[in-house]
Amino acid sequence: MTAARIALAVGRGTGPELAPVFERVLDRIVRLHGRRVELVRSPRLYHSYVSLRAEAAGTAEVAALTEQDAAHYEAFCREQAAAGVRAVFRTAINAQSLYLVRQRLAAVKVEPLTADGARLLLVRDQAQGFYTGENAHTPGRVVRTLEFDRATTGRVVRYAVERARARWPEGPARVLMAYKHHLLDGALDDWAAELSAELGLDIGLFQPDTVNRNLLAHGVADRTLLIAGNEWADIMHVVLLDRYGSERQENRCTENVHLHPDAAGLTEYQTVHGSADDLAGLDLVNPVATIRAAARIAERHVDCPGAEAAVERALAAAQARGTRTPDLGGSTGTTETADAVLARLGSPGRVPTPVPVPADGTGARAAAR
Repeated sequence: MTAARIALAVGRGTGPELAPVFERVLDRIVRLHGRRVELVRSPRLYHSYVSLRAEAAGTAEVAALTEQDAAHYEAFCREQAAAGVRAVFRTAINAQSLYLVRQRLAAVKVEPLTADGARLLLVRDQAQGFYTGENAHTPGRVVRTLEFDRATTGRVVRYAVERARARWPEGPARVLMAYKHHLLDGALDDWAAELSAELGLDIGLFQPDTVNRNLLAHGVADRTLLIAGNEWADIMHVVLLDRYGSERQENRCTENVHLHPDAAGLTEYQTVHGSADDLAGLDLVNPVATIRAAARIAERHVDCPGAEAAVERALAAAQARGTRTPDLGGSTGTTETADAVLARLGSPGRVPTPVPVPADGTGARAAAR
């Protein structure tokens, strides 16, 4: 039986505590399904923002370390995609490094939500705009250079429509784009009109505050595809989760898809919460999002049908017995929470030991057999 290859990238903060949770849960699920998984772990421990500020002497060193992390992670993703890896789990890393990679690999974040029975698919454009800019420093001034690009916009919108049509065979009933397009001299208006004609869809381009007002006034129409610039979507994500997802940010995992041809087909899974450096080493970080990410990867990429449903039942059973981390009002630690969920999944198996591999593609890989 061929082992499915899954990549793992770990950042500082609570990343070193969450990575073993991911490994244990993934290993247990694939063993219960009679599958095998090969874990490929990046050899670099990527910075969080807090670790950067603590380690670097000034902005120039922060920028240099940021670029080193970005270049390494980009190379790692390209290498894994070229090797046929289709999924990577990444713990939180410094946002500037991450968004440099997302710009270079043309990434989008995909989040399905439900609002009072109405279905919403949120596709976040992570490939362009303010979040993906680069900084130039002079004394007392930071100049951030960013761009919006017709080709990138087209790639994002076409992918979003493709995902909506895959999710809803009848296609999206409404397609909205939430961008601060008034600042772009009408360029985004023209691109949206071109895409509407190309795709045979009425794509509505709106200012973010207009989208907010309409959501408050009218809610979400069923089968709404919402394509959003990160300037709005990142801020509104927690609000949308609370209003339409019935879920806490700390418990959610999400997927990022790279659209660049060199990384096409590689999906990155992450927790929605950040690096939580203040909890590092305390065994208190909430592992629910990491557990869910392991289940999602197992079901989608390791041929483990029903894995997500089984994990949801195990999570519900553990929480019913009072297993909750402090952020959810409980007193259970990270390890104990993971143990409680694993105990409800089935008998334990051997934990795989990922072997760090260089970003140039050389090195050994470890397989759970």
